[in-house]
Amino acid sequence: MAGGREVESLTPSLKLNQPATGAPVRHLYVHVPYCHKICPYCSFYKHLPDGGSLAGFAEALLAEARLLKAGGTPLELETVYFGGGTPTLLSRAVLGRLLPALAETLDFSAVREWTMEVNPRTITPEKAEIMRRAGVSRVSLGVQAWDPPTLAVLGRDHAPEEAEEAFGILRAAAFPVVNVDLMFSVPGQSPEVWRRTLEKTLSLGPDHVSAYNLTYEEDTDFFERCAKGEFAVDEDKDGECFTTAMDTMEAAGFAHYEISNYSRPGMESWHNQSYWAGDDYAGLGPGAVSTIHGQRWKNIENTPLWQQGAMANGMIRVESEEIDAGKWLCERLALGLRTRQGIPSAWLNSGDGQQAVAQVIEGGFAEEADGHLRLTRAGKMVADRVISHLWAAIG
Repeated sequence: MAGGREVESLTPSLKLNQPATGAPVRHLYVHVPYCHKICPYCSFYKHLPDGGSLAGFAEALLAEARLLKAGGTPLELETVYFGGGTPTLLSRAVLGRLLPALAETLDFSAVREWTMEVNPRTITPEKAEIMRRAGVSRVSLGVQAWDPPTLAVLGRDHAPEEAEEAFGILRAAAFPVVNVDLMFSVPGQSPEVWRRTLEKTLSLGPDHVSAYNLTYEEDTDFFERCAKGEFAVDEDKDGECFTTAMDTMEAAGFAHYEISNYSRPGMESWHNQSYWAGDDYAGLGPGAVSTIHGQRWKNIENTPLWQQGAMANGMIRVESEEIDAGKWLCERLALGLRTRQGIPSAWLNSGDGQQAVAQVIEGGFAEEADGHLRLTRAGKMVADRVISHLWAAIG
């Protein structure tokens, strides 16, 4: 990978696109690691409730928020995202205390989007009311599938009827945006089952749909089973399911604004777009990542130790690294090309870069318009390969 100085010589305007040192942080991620059941495909830091107090966890989050506020980093928050884990595993009492207290501590008055991930088995009308009253404006319901066999393979313990009931609860609570998370290319899931999954989802009337191709991540049960030959990657099936998703969602009026995300007009995820654009963000909670002013670090993936450190103003950060211009460009290339905006063509203005761009355009995988390079429909099908080809030319 090229170092910062080398990349600057290729792309003189690159530094203008990076968050400036001292600029306010506008995005916040909060990680809740608790799950009532561990899904075999999930690689995020998570664990079962371990007997520790959920109220104590919430107090530690507030303590870490106060540390963040006192640390000198200016905050002008515009988006907030509660992920996990399962944020809605927290009790009504804890949610009722935590959400407004956090909003007051870090000043959510200018927040335009506040998202919370929701598990079908842990949402109730009472919790939905607490969330909405606190200011949550966007919810992401982890459905993944509507047919019992696929749900069983994924280790999900909710029934399709429970997921539909949960969707109704969220609609009744009047959240402005309701997203449904889905997964395709699950072992045993046929392309026809996937098509019916999309049709069922659309029949409910969501505002946004995230449709993810199952990947086999390290440190998961699925990865081990794939390594043993029990599961296998089928690129032809992946492509067929991806095409079905594009066709079905676009025909229903959804914009395909990122490879795995579809939205009704004006209901795109602002928080996720901030990641793809390379904005700075702060993370709270065990395992949460922060990227601020050219530095990235992760909180310790140990909930008791994180909690002790946060409450005692102690060290909870690990795996710190510097994000130089080269790494920043690599990430922007990888994430930006997944979006409908694409990336500025100027980023690839070196001799080798221009040749690589010409190759992907001639192959029908990308197009240039308005000073940006964007993937075509064919390019989206092989996005990782296109991105690797372009980065190899300039990296």
